[in-house]
Amino acid sequence: MAATPEKKVKIKVRKCLDELGAYYSMPVTSGYGNSGAPDFLVCLDGRFIGIECKANGGKPTPLQEKNLRDIERAGGRSLVIDETNVDDLSETLYLGIRN
Repeated sequence: MAATPEKKVKIKVRKCLDELGAYYSMPVTSGYGNSGAPDFLVCLDGRFIGIECKANGGKPTPLQEKNLRDIERAGGRSLVIDETNVDDLSETLYLGIRN
């Protein structure tokens, strides 16, 4: 079974985070989980980052957007990653998180 476009983005994000030595979790958002949580909850160099993965021009849902805003308001960073910017993720994290 072939991976969906969003799954391919998630695979690339996971690979990038592994290469950077980041801690991350991929929360389950059903049942008792936190609905609308980003696909990846990341800690890198002492900074908290929420990463939402999309594909085919997809946009975060209103609940996902709220969660991403909440992360920013709490002092973290939030990113929406898709096929157009996934290959730049390492550079984005390096410039945005380490500065």
